[in-house]
Amino acid sequence: MRHNAEVAPSVAARVLNVLGAFSADHPVLTLSELSRRAGLPLSTTHRLVGELTARGALERDSDGGYRVGLWLWEVASLAPHGAGLRENAMPFLEDLYEATHQHVQLAVLDAAEVVYIERISARHAIKIQSRVGGRLPVHATGVGLVLLAFSPPVTQEEVLATPLRRYSPKTISSGTQLRRVLANVRRDGYVISDGQIEPDVVSVAAPVYGDGDAVVAALSVVVPVRSTDPRTLVPAVRAAARGISRALGAPRAGRVSADARRETL
Repeated sequence: MRHNAEVAPSVAARVLNVLGAFSADHPVLTLSELSRRAGLPLSTTHRLVGELTARGALERDSDGGYRVGLWLWEVASLAPHGAGLRENAMPFLEDLYEATHQHVQLAVLDAAEVVYIERISARHAIKIQSRVGGRLPVHATGVGLVLLAFSPPVTQEEVLATPLRRYSPKTISSGTQLRRVLANVRRDGYVISDGQIEPDVVSVAAPVYGDGDAVVAALSVVVPVRSTDPRTLVPAVRAAARGISRALGAPRAGRVSADARRETL
C-alpha cells in the first residue's frame, strides 16, 4: 500500500503495513517482497522486520523467508470474540461435527465481512474458501447473512448501499433480494445459503447469542449440494447454536420454545 509522498506514514502505520503484507496466498515473504507489498523502502523494512522478529511477531525460516509468528496469535486470542467464545463453543461444534462429519464453522462480524474464528473439518469434506482467521463478505455466506440480519440497522444499510460482488450465478447481488433474505432470517432464526460462493456447496447457519441477548456469532454446517437435504440439518444447527448461547449466558437460550422441544425429539 503506497502512501502520499507528502504525508509520511507513522511508525505504527509502517509496522501494520508490514504485517498486512501477509495473506493466505502469501504466508511466507522475503524481505524484498515485504518491502514491495508494504510500500516501504528496503532499509526501513529491514529495520522493522528485525524488530518484529526479535519480538516474536515474525519468524524467519531456513530459506530466509518470513512468516507471522506465534506471538501475534497469542495477542489475537485476547480479542473479545476470541478464546472465550471459542472455548464455550467447542463442545457444541464437536458434537455437530460428529453428527455430520462435514465442515462446522464459527464466525463473527467485522464491518461488511465475516471472520472465521473456528472450523472443524473432515478429511474428505468438500473444499471451501473459508479458513480460520479468513474473511468473506456477509452477503455471500450463510454465517454472514445471519450476522447481518441481526446487526444494527446502520450496518445493514451500509452493506445494502454498496455493490454486492457476485461469486456465482446464485450469489445475492441486489439490495432488494438481500433485504428480503435478511427479513426471512430474522423470522426463521436460520438461513440456508445455496451455492453463493461455490456453486456445489450449501450451508445452514444460525445465530449465537451472548449474555445480553445480542447476536455475537454465527454457526454453520457446510455440505455438498448433492449430499443431503439441507433442511434436515436445520434442527441440529439450531440446537448447537442454542447450546453455545446458553453457555455464554444468553437469557433467551434458557427459555426453550415449543419449536426447540420438537427439534430435540
